[in-house]
Amino acid sequence: MILIDGKKIAADIRSEIRIQIDEKLKQGGKIPHLAAILVGDDGASETYVNLKMKACIEVGMKSSLIRKPDSITEDELLDEVHALNENRDIDGFIVQVPLPKHISEQKVIEAIDPAKDVDGFHPVNVGRMVQGIESFTPATPTGIMELISRYKIETSGKNCVIIGRSNIVGTPMALMLSRKGYPGNCTVTICHSRTENLKEITKQADILIPALGRPGFLTADMVKEGAVIIDVGTTRVTSTETKSGFRLKGDVAFDEVAEKCSYITPVPGGVGPMTIATLIKNTLKASFGK
Repeated sequence: MILIDGKKIAADIRSEIRIQIDEKLKQGGKIPHLAAILVGDDGASETYVNLKMKACIEVGMKSSLIRKPDSITEDELLDEVHALNENRDIDGFIVQVPLPKHISEQKVIEAIDPAKDVDGFHPVNVGRMVQGIESFTPATPTGIMELISRYKIETSGKNCVIIGRSNIVGTPMALMLSRKGYPGNCTVTICHSRTENLKEITKQADILIPALGRPGFLTADMVKEGAVIIDVGTTRVTSTETKSGFRLKGDVAFDEVAEKCSYITPVPGGVGPMTIATLIKNTLKASFGK
């Protein structure tokens, strides 16, 4: 069993980005600038945004964090989005989700300029991705593709089962892995809450990607020998073993599943760092020509 070290690969990518930014500045380009809007005081969102801002500093990017109370109205938040669209110094920006229930996440996503949509969620970018046209692609599945590529995991002709059909992970992941080329050429099955005989399907998978947010859901009896497991789950669970009182747990029952795998990602330290590295990479991409 080979443990896929997302933390190391993400660090390599950040080093590569730093070199590209230094070269860009030598040629008279501007420093890439990422902005993030954080609404409310959700602990997990706060952690994720801080990690993204820290990554910007590490690679030599500018970052701006715009905090707003959860009492902000939808129109006020849309005004903030429009202001960032018009700000020529901002190359890319994100609106951290989840948002308060009185705000439509879809409306906010659609208000973002596709050229600054470094999360890759705008319908224009999604449509371009579906058609195989150059675009910003969602950070988590793009990061997974990078892990597969850098570990030289075989994908052509392999059966890939994705558990979860979200627009953030499951659906774009299926599109990416079914495309021609490498990584790709997989036969992909998307499973979800209505899937019958789930265990029979997952046991046929050469590559298994659970992304449903249910800690320890994938157990050893659902996995065939030699499978590749990419665990997207990152659920905060209470813990007496940490100072914070919680820890991150994946969708895979790691201890019992790992011994059956050829490759597996840990949680934390697997997919999570790659998501942030890909977001930073998208921001660099957005800054070219400026």
